[in-house]
Amino acid sequence: MLSVRNLKRLSIGPVDLDLAPGEIVALVGPSGMGKSLLMRAIADLDPNEGEATLNGQSRASMTAPEWRKQVMYVPAHSGWWADWVEPHFEGAMRSRVIELLQRLGLESTALGWPVANLSTGERQRLSLARALALNPKVLMLDEPTSGLDTDNAERAEALIRRHAAEGSGVLFVTHDAAQASRLGERVLRLKDGQLFDEPVTPQPHEAPS
Repeated sequence: MLSVRNLKRLSIGPVDLDLAPGEIVALVGPSGMGKSLLMRAIADLDPNEGEATLNGQSRASMTAPEWRKQVMYVPAHSGWWADWVEPHFEGAMRSRVIELLQRLGLESTALGWPVANLSTGERQRLSLARALALNPKVLMLDEPTSGLDTDNAERAEALIRRHAAEGSGVLFVTHDAAQASRLGERVLRLKDGQLFDEPVTPQPHEAPS
């Protein structure tokens, strides 16, 4: 689905990366190694060198907004440009949004909440819901459960698995080795600007409802 070749960004690269439909890949490594920079480069949010294709279509043949809608990066701390939650879901089907909110343990009334009153965990869950509501072909998540308690982290992981099961590819950053093994089908370590495969010890998990 996603193919990246000879990608370079500052101290990163050249990097090659392939992500198959329905695959979930964990990206690990110490802080400051450039994991977020790598994902931002793949999403074409920062200047970079190299080639990337999605289902055989070159990134260079698309406008940046077109590429980012399909290869979507969700940072650990997402931006909020409106005072209320609902405008951030513009373009998404309301029924799908409500379902996602409920699966993440949020009330449907959350769309009417003021952004200023959101907790860290609420912001993180709403950011995930916002991304999933737009149904990108590739979803890149930066520490998607870092601000969540155990129950809400499990809800988020279940939705990520479901999104992959529907045919999308997922690349996520985590500092939690157990989560990398539990959620990731493959684990890649970023070290000295290069990607290395790491062994995965499968861990049991509940199937998403």
